[in-house]
Amino acid sequence: MLVVDDEPQIAEVLVAYLEREGFDVHACGTVAAAMTAIEKSAPNLLILDITLPDGSGLDVLRAASKPGLRIPTIMLTARSEESDRIVGLELGADDYITKPFSPREVVARARALFRRLEESGPAVHRPTRITRIADLEIDHTFYEVRLSGRSASLTATEFRILAILGENPGEVFTRAHLLDRLEDDGEIYERTLDRHINNLRKKIEMDPRNPSYILTVYGIGYKMRRT
Repeated sequence: MLVVDDEPQIAEVLVAYLEREGFDVHACGTVAAAMTAIEKSAPNLLILDITLPDGSGLDVLRAASKPGLRIPTIMLTARSEESDRIVGLELGADDYITKPFSPREVVARARALFRRLEESGPAVHRPTRITRIADLEIDHTFYEVRLSGRSASLTATEFRILAILGENPGEVFTRAHLLDRLEDDGEIYERTLDRHINNLRKKIEMDPRNPSYILTVYGIGYKMRRT
């Protein structure tokens, strides 16, 4: 998921709320940065401010709605004019929210949009991003984990930990580094992180006591096995 807003406080709050719900979120504040992010890896959802310092968010929306891509989009705007909303919707936006707004509303709108896309079936293209490591699949688009084709039910925190490790196979994360990447609000500590790792291993490892995916680097932290 990509949040595009040039107001750092708004972007930070949105990222915090969305990640707390288990979403994998990145943020930027300009048209140029958004275009680069989309070209590098199409997000499964775009939360887009229309007014940006180097241009219009509508230009980003055009890029996100081009044939063969079609990124689901929620517009954010401080403007109340009907014409702005109409232009955005005609360009392919799926929903809009007018500032000021509640972060909880954004989370609810994002979840509602994902549900609508699921119900719409295969006719609507949704960019998917899946990390595969041996028999383990991490679906970053629909927040699902499968082991040998069998679904594993993870908590939001467990999924975030697995996603971070899975996207960086072989990289060793200290506990402090992993906590920093989780951008937690203080609810997870080093000692509780170990408990989350143990619970995660019980769900994805054939033998949690001798893990083959999430490996302990003694005295340092954890890493994901290489593909």
